[in-house]
Amino acid sequence: MDSTDFYSKNANEYFEATVDLDMGVLLERFYEVVKEGGAVLDLGCGSGRDGLALLDHGFDVTLLDGCEEMCRLAEAHTGLDALHMRFEEMDFDEAFDGIWASASLLHVKEEDMTDVYHRLIRSLVPGGVLYVSYRHGSFKGMRGERYFCDFTWTEFKKKLEEFPELEVIETWKSMDLRKEHAGEKWLNVLLRKKEEPEEE
Repeated sequence: MDSTDFYSKNANEYFEATVDLDMGVLLERFYEVVKEGGAVLDLGCGSGRDGLALLDHGFDVTLLDGCEEMCRLAEAHTGLDALHMRFEEMDFDEAFDGIWASASLLHVKEEDMTDVYHRLIRSLVPGGVLYVSYRHGSFKGMRGERYFCDFTWTEFKKKLEEFPELEVIETWKSMDLRKEHAGEKWLNVLLRKKEEPEEE
């Protein structure tokens, strides 16, 4: 079973467990650095909770999730259409001013990260912003029925050397908002796609 299968089987339970979490503090940092009213991709949108917040803030929001059942629930919650697509199937070309990837890329295996991140970079306009979050740590492997790729900042910073198109805006740690995961830390990173150099 891969992570998509897990969410398909547990979609309703996951929706109920996450839809009311308050992500406002994290979203505010994203709002500050993304073009006002810009096009934003909610990558791995899950319940649509964050997509709805982004929409309410005035962004032009696209929802995307690899789980068809989560797409259906997100559509019902937000009133927006959701793209049913796996991350490795993305083929956007400078379509978004921002990409919000909250606790979604952590299911991408480390050997697949390079391809997925290149797809994300291509999806952003020059100057566009990418937010990603990972569980803080060094674990790589299965937790129950899902694959997880955890990162420390030192480890993730090393990985970023593969992507010279990206520059770091900010990085910080936060605590898990779910009561059953109290005490767990998350690594949050805001990245910007570098502006194209001016032609001489």
